Amino acid sequence: MRESWMTYLLLCADGKLYCGVTNDMGKRLDAHNRGVASRFTRARLPVKLLATSRAMGKAEAFRLEYRIKRLPKDKKLAALTSKRRQPRIKKGS
Repeated sequence: MRESWMTYLLLCADGKLYCGVTNDMGKRLDAHNRGVASRFTRARLPVKLLATSRAMGKAEAFRLEYRIKRLPKDKKLAALTSKRRQPRIKKGS
């Protein structure tokens, strides 16, 4: 299935945000909370799912993740949950 990928945002126990991409949110969230999904979240357990994007292709999901990771913390959630699903990023910033 081409449109089965999504970008997601987690809230870590220390208040930091983690953005990632998956095609199986339940399995990925479980892996994060078991400490086997990423080094970043392993040290910040437990994590809580804040938001997910709509289903999209793999390349589009990774592009959205890249854009979100470049945003300041206070704009990440809004960028993922906005109707446009694609935050605007100024070139060269």
